[in-house]
Amino acid sequence: MNHNDDPTMAPGHGNTQLLGLDFHNPVFPLSALAIIAFILYALVYPDAANTQLTAARGWSIEHFDWLFMIVGNLFVALCLVLIVLPLGRIRLGGQDARPEHSLVSWFAMLFAAGMGIGLMFWSVAEPVANYTDWYGTPLNAAAGTPQGASAAIGATMFHWGLHPWAIYGVVGLSLAFFAYNRGLPLSLRSAFTPLLGNRVRGWSGHLIDITAVLATIFGLATSLGFGASQAAGGLNYLFDVPNTLGTQIAIIVGFRLAGD
Repeated sequence: MNHNDDPTMAPGHGNTQLLGLDFHNPVFPLSALAIIAFILYALVYPDAANTQLTAARGWSIEHFDWLFMIVGNLFVALCLVLIVLPLGRIRLGGQDARPEHSLVSWFAMLFAAGMGIGLMFWSVAEPVANYTDWYGTPLNAAAGTPQGASAAIGATMFHWGLHPWAIYGVVGLSLAFFAYNRGLPLSLRSAFTPLLGNRVRGWSGHLIDITAVLATIFGLATSLGFGASQAAGGLNYLFDVPNTLGTQIAIIVGFRLAGD
């Protein structure tokens, strides 16, 4: 079913126009308030925020590491199944749609966007941290041993190999199919239409989009933070530029302006 004839499901429906931009109400204000509140709390109470976030990460790893592993493998299996099923031959955008860029260009853009700063930092930091027990060796392998080295590389490949690409691929396919083949808004709630039906228009859909916005913002902030820290460290080593918070912010702003 195509939803182009349903005005309540049309892209941009219910948005607020401000300063020439579209803001979805209530997703944008609630997401913005949550992000601002988190930033203010972290700035005012940095030690408490660090302690609580570290504890939350440790609790999540302790109780849900099995879920993370299983879901990652299921995403890979799903992508492999889609390759051989007739569903894998559905053309995004319709039968007459053609790609705007070449396969090589798409691969380059996807690799840069998917891996980006994270791979530049963690390709070395993650296996070394796992091997030396700085971060905690995977599978309870002894640090500094051949078994520890194997586990460290295995964990790194899990984080940066097929599994993340499978997750990216499934989410990207979901967004693209429901937006370009079904005429729904290009937001994560649209992918839940087969499960939630018309409820994606209400608070169920709002909560999905708010969660997606927060996850995206904090994920990008982490990647940018590591990249800026790494770049500032390099400038300090090569040119004795002070590796301070101001330097790292200047690097992020410079990257942003260069992107424009």
